[in-house]
Amino acid sequence: MILYLHGFRSSPASFKARMMADAMAARGLAGDWACPQLPASPRQAIDLALRIASQQLAGAADPRALTVIGSSLGGFYATWLAEQLGCKAVLLNPAVEAARDLATQVGEHRMYHSDAPFMFLPEYVAELSALHVSRISQPERYFLVAATGDEVLDWREMRDRYAGCRQRIVQGSDHGLSDFADWMPEVLAFALGATPTDPR
Repeated sequence: MILYLHGFRSSPASFKARMMADAMAARGLAGDWACPQLPASPRQAIDLALRIASQQLAGAADPRALTVIGSSLGGFYATWLAEQLGCKAVLLNPAVEAARDLATQVGEHRMYHSDAPFMFLPEYVAELSALHVSRISQPERYFLVAATGDEVLDWREMRDRYAGCRQRIVQGSDHGLSDFADWMPEVLAFALGATPTDPR
């Protein structure tokens, strides 16, 4: 089971989310895929993600049956969820210090995929601070994919934050991981507990 959490100003229409949704459907696993539109409020976003994750895990014997995949801000949320639930997490160019980085983004923005306006309020920065995970437990539950060419976030912060976790440091690329097709098989293998060539 996979729960995908998009990044700041993004949506389930992002190319990585659509690519993964198609890959899950091709494996006959569309029912094990969830990718909600996250509210601008971090508290509301994490409440929604936690509710969906809990529903996905209902009846599961092992919380590692669920993998939360988070891109950018979604990676920050995925880390919190993994620590709360004991599930696995894949972090795609994750925001490490989300409150610090998004404190500069207070104000009105437009969504990437719909151009719809939304407000990022000052109180959202405090909500992000409340979700900061001080220490990663059980690093084997985590897989970091970080691009050295990320033009938004510092890949070295990601590498250091997730030290001891499985890591794929991508040389070059960009914040959106425009070459994600190259790395998606490895991400799916980690998430689904299969080998990269397994057609599951």
